[in-house]
Amino acid sequence: MKRTLLQCLQALTVLVPSLVLSQTARTNVLLICVDDLRPELKCYGIDYIHSPNIDRLAAKGRIFRHHYVQAPTCGASRFTLLTGQYGGRGNNALFQRAARLKTDPQSVPPSMPAWFRQHGYTTVSVGKVSHHPGGLGGPDWNDPEQLEMPRSWDQHLLPFGAWQHPRGWMHGLAHGEIRIKAGDMAVFQSASGPDSIYPDGPSIDLALNQIDQFADHASSPFFLAIGILRPHLPFGAPAQYLTPYQNTSLPPTPHATKPPGRTTWHGSGEFMKYQRGSRDPNTDPRFALEVRKHYAACVSYADAQVGRLLDKLEQRNLADNTIVVLWGDHGWHLGEHAVWGKHTLFEESLRSPLIIRSPTLNHAGLATEAIVETLDLFPTLCELTRLPIPSFVQGTSLVPLLLDPMKPGHDAFAYGKNASTIRTETHRMILHDDGFAELYDHRSAAGETENIASAHPNIVKQLATQLTARLASPR
Repeated sequence: MKRTLLQCLQALTVLVPSLVLSQTARTNVLLICVDDLRPELKCYGIDYIHSPNIDRLAAKGRIFRHHYVQAPTCGASRFTLLTGQYGGRGNNALFQRAARLKTDPQSVPPSMPAWFRQHGYTTVSVGKVSHHPGGLGGPDWNDPEQLEMPRSWDQHLLPFGAWQHPRGWMHGLAHGEIRIKAGDMAVFQSASGPDSIYPDGPSIDLALNQIDQFADHASSPFFLAIGILRPHLPFGAPAQYLTPYQNTSLPPTPHATKPPGRTTWHGSGEFMKYQRGSRDPNTDPRFALEVRKHYAACVSYADAQVGRLLDKLEQRNLADNTIVVLWGDHGWHLGEHAVWGKHTLFEESLRSPLIIRSPTLNHAGLATEAIVETLDLFPTLCELTRLPIPSFVQGTSLVPLLLDPMKPGHDAFAYGKNASTIRTETHRMILHDDGFAELYDHRSAAGETENIASAHPNIVKQLATQLTARLASPR
């Protein structure tokens, strides 16, 4: 019987299962966190999106088509990324952890960057990696006495520049415009000028400088985390990134009506509070199309920043010895279920891009359909760099999927304010805190629009048991 090329490669993988471990002992790590990024990129099969730089990363890495975050909000999702644990359900989850660390330090395990720091890595964060860009609290997020992640970073940097302070940078538009009252700030914008007129430009400039410093003074491996703000609201990007979309026809939005019955649907308050001339994308198709195109422009702007980082690694001869992870902190509804934002427990809020490029990856460029979680990144990076995997992490290493994209994944778990959810290969079940259940069959064209819980009580009971047990204890 003839073997396919992939089968031959898989057979070779069996013969050399320790390939990843044997060649990455002191490998650097570049973690790129992108805010509010949907898994809609050309490398994910979305042809109208211009994402050449993320696509070239994907061509040399592993694309995870079914990666799910633990929470549909920035702070709680990043808590899991940075601690390897299920955690709080709000944007202040890491500050709550910091308070516990101050009062009872023995009860708080080290964060992922702290773990790498303890094992000889220089750890630096630039931009929005934890919830607060720069990692400080206070009214303007610049109080050095209020650390979001104590003992984690050698440097936690945010060049806020014309935006006055980190809080201004977080919701900044062109030329230093900051959000004072959301109702006075445009929900989208496209000003002419270079990348530097929006917040990510100066932030990436500083990140490139950090890479230069690492290359010039390579006394230890580095763990460099870069937080790219866009496409977070408000949707602002230089005009050159909107141009390719101006005359493009976008596909219709699937399931664009409010779901019937009880769900985690909400009224898109974060989006609606911005200045939009009283226009509602749910009732104004032309406005909805404008919003979608400006979001796409922000994706292309973020993609350009990824390209600058990849180019710098290559210029400084670091690409072959640096693991690169591109991670989206959650998804974002663009009209699905009549929602414009995140914060639901639907697929659109919880599914986000994940791409891993490792110097010793097998079958580069192939995608995996396996279900995985953000929770899995901490043990994965430990295994790839030959650090011990700490006992407190609750995820599973993705190294087997880097060696063989056909390996199975595992169910994904997430939670919101008043509900939690489990995603299997075939179903999503959402369990509200009062016991009400939503059950959706992903084998059906109806997807997450038809709640079939009442017709399948045994499936609901089984998945509820799994969900409760999983969130109560580590895997």
